[in-house]
Amino acid sequence: MWLVIAADLLLFLSYYLVFLTMRENSYAGRTVIVEEGQNVIDTGPYRWIRHPMYAGVILLMLATPLSLDSWYALIPAVLIIPTLIIRILDEESTLSSELPGYDDYRKKVHSRLIPGVW
Repeated sequence: MWLVIAADLLLFLSYYLVFLTMRENSYAGRTVIVEEGQNVIDTGPYRWIRHPMYAGVILLMLATPLSLDSWYALIPAVLIIPTLIIRILDEESTLSSELPGYDDYRKKVHSRLIPGVW
């Protein structure tokens, strides 16, 4: 029961992180497109990690099976993470080449998903 309650709290935090990210970055979307006049976002959760929405989504995917007490559902959740990592690397390549100031932001904010880890 305690694990389910803790997972529910993680779900809340993951949704809150995604909400903060979308509130801070109006350019966030399904596809990686650099729009004319787009600038680097370095406020809100972007102060600590470069991809807060993905961090929130990964947390959501890992907490949901625990919240539902469905251990088997952890398997696909864990298997999706490498796909998101590949997407992050591809997105960073695009932003580095097309978004002015992104390389300076990468030097300032080192962590992609987990502060101090990656």
